[in-house]
Amino acid sequence: MTEKEKMILGLPFIGMDKELISNRNRAKSQTYQFNNFSPEEGKQKQQLLKELLGAIGKGSYIESPLRCDYGYNIHLAKQVFINYDCVMLDAAPIYIGEKVLIGPRVQILTTTHPVETEERLIGISIGKSIRIGKGAWIGAGVILLPGIEIGEYSIIGAGSVVTKSIGANVTAVGNPCKVIAVNKD
Repeated sequence: MTEKEKMILGLPFIGMDKELISNRNRAKSQTYQFNNFSPEEGKQKQQLLKELLGAIGKGSYIESPLRCDYGYNIHLAKQVFINYDCVMLDAAPIYIGEKVLIGPRVQILTTTHPVETEERLIGISIGKSIRIGKGAWIGAGVILLPGIEIGEYSIIGAGSVVTKSIGANVTAVGNPCKVIAVNKD
């Protein structure tokens, strides 16, 4: 089994594998292009996103700059808006639901490493998928850690660090992020 196959399956993998390095270099090249288009080159930006991402729904938009590891593990439903300076470490799939709003400087991090020193030092990584439900709003500067889910229509307050999944229709804030209110919509 290749390191890429292990990564896709959520198994421990070696990130310094030649194929994965090549995949990351491709994504770096494409995000470099994306980040350097002029505002008038919107059609070219959208076409590049279709090539980079696993899926991009109709009406979805990403402000540049954008950073990601692979791109092909990022899946946007329709009408998603992602603001400036988003970082998506996508060793595992990232699923972003319809009409999600993501504030500036949000980090969506699927990659983690073993706590055992020996395993970590040989370069083992593990990808854990992240899901953001329909209509959620992720505030500026939020950090989403590996393996979490954000429920539909929930709000994550600016600057929060989400270490555990958050249910639907709630407002959650803090480090670690905790539910502070049930939304009345």
